[in-house]
Amino acid sequence: MEPLTLHFVHERVGARFIPVGGREVVAGYGDVGAEYGAARDAVALHDASYREILRITGEDRASFLHGMVTQEVKNLPVGSAAYAAFITVKGAMVGDARILKREDDLLLDLEPGLGAKVREFLDKYLISEDAELHDGTPEWGWLKLLGPRTAGVLAAVLGGPLELPAPLSSRKAAIAGQDVWLLGTALPGGLSGVDVLVPRAGLEAVWAALVGAGGVTPVGFDALELVRVEAGVPRYGQDMVDTTIPLEANLTNAISYNKGCYIGQEVIARATFRGHMNRKLAGLLLGEQDVAPGTELRRGEKKVGWVTSVVTSPAKGQRVALGYVHRDSLEPGTELTLGEGAGTVTVAALPFTASP
Repeated sequence: MEPLTLHFVHERVGARFIPVGGREVVAGYGDVGAEYGAARDAVALHDASYREILRITGEDRASFLHGMVTQEVKNLPVGSAAYAAFITVKGAMVGDARILKREDDLLLDLEPGLGAKVREFLDKYLISEDAELHDGTPEWGWLKLLGPRTAGVLAAVLGGPLELPAPLSSRKAAIAGQDVWLLGTALPGGLSGVDVLVPRAGLEAVWAALVGAGGVTPVGFDALELVRVEAGVPRYGQDMVDTTIPLEANLTNAISYNKGCYIGQEVIARATFRGHMNRKLAGLLLGEQDVAPGTELRRGEKKVGWVTSVVTSPAKGQRVALGYVHRDSLEPGTELTLGEGAGTVTVAALPFTASP
């Protein structure tokens, strides 16, 4: 397990660690409810430096990547970011990434454990283009601020009022003597914040400055999973795998229908023209049932899907899940049976935070 750069900083305040994708992650600091509440009502700070970064340089970097992903890259303004999927010629996902376009390079923000896989996929198609792939993980790390008081914290550390960058737009700044990038973020359901891209050597100084701004609660992966699932956002490796087609996972925000050709485009175009997928990611209300990811969903005698992520939702006051459900059973309110008939669940609209 690759340790966090700030392992000892977190250990000193009682952090509990878990592996995700072969990298060390802070699961939490002892009170997941308080951490979740900070993200919802104040401001939470998460060490996301376990995420992997792939850096692409060279004159052809934008045109090369443009032909490899589902999203617009060539015409993406410098300083902007886009969410995209990598898919095979058969339309199945290799992974997903947030792409930050800077003046001299492209940075791919990837799930932990995904860097080598995505690099191998890109390298296979990199033939004559002037583009080079570099592991940016040793150079950079992400710190995540989330919650309605994010602007106040950044204003405190930057020494003046701050208008937060819009989602997927960025600006440069200096925090604790470190040149950083501030990237706006937003989740369905109205929760927003800023991700701070920090030189890895400066992570401890920037973390200390943000914590020292006051009113900031460090949060772990468990609390972020609550927020993510309530927002209905799938995570690669949990809700998406190498057989998932992006449209099944509701990744319309990762797809441009105006760009030129890319790997797997024909599959996406056919599915879009057809107007439906056989199954899609949906919300599931579980009540108090303890359901494991992978549990089958049935309607009568027919298997109609399976569960992927499960959390106890403070917003819904019960356990909720994400899962794939056949299109004939997607209507909110539809009752489905768990596994071999051990209980029932109810299909719900996403995000949970906007559901009645």
